[in-house]
Amino acid sequence: MNNNLPSGSIAHAVDVLNKEEVIAYPTEAVFGVGCDPDSETAVSRLLALKQRPVEKGLILIASSFEQIQPYIDDSMLTPAQRESIFTAWPGPVTFVFPALPTTPRWLTGRFDSLAVRVTDHPLVIELCNAFGKPLVSTSANLTGLPPCRTAEEVQTQFGHDFPVVIGDTSGRLNPSEIRDALTGERFRQG
Repeated sequence: MNNNLPSGSIAHAVDVLNKEEVIAYPTEAVFGVGCDPDSETAVSRLLALKQRPVEKGLILIASSFEQIQPYIDDSMLTPAQRESIFTAWPGPVTFVFPALPTTPRWLTGRFDSLAVRVTDHPLVIELCNAFGKPLVSTSANLTGLPPCRTAEEVQTQFGHDFPVVIGDTSGRLNPSEIRDALTGERFRQG
């Protein structure tokens, strides 16, 4: 069975996500693997696939700020902090926000915060809009291997039956910058 998902097959990708499975899709710089953030089963599958400990926490990628609001507490943001964030979004900057108490530990890991990004990648926007919420987003690569930049590289690392949304990355060389939403501190250079 060929699970490649051409960009016109967003509906098929959503079907896979609704079955609590993991998909790969292009982002700003590399392919990501993602799943339904509200499904512990799906996130467990993603963590097992990546051999990633749950304690590290995960990133959510969304098409809009409204999609990430159910997971973050932005009540402590000043108008200047809010402006700084919205100047960078949509785009390849991930911000770490305080998490709401209801945000699952399988997303936050050992932290009381959650990393989130409002993307400007058209295919990811289409995917998140069709799914109706954000996706977990972590680089598509197996432990110790470089992140995949093409659908072919995803298939080489994860197998030809792994569901991949076919499309191009935005061509950035580096993964998204990561900053603290409250302090502006840069955790990872973009």
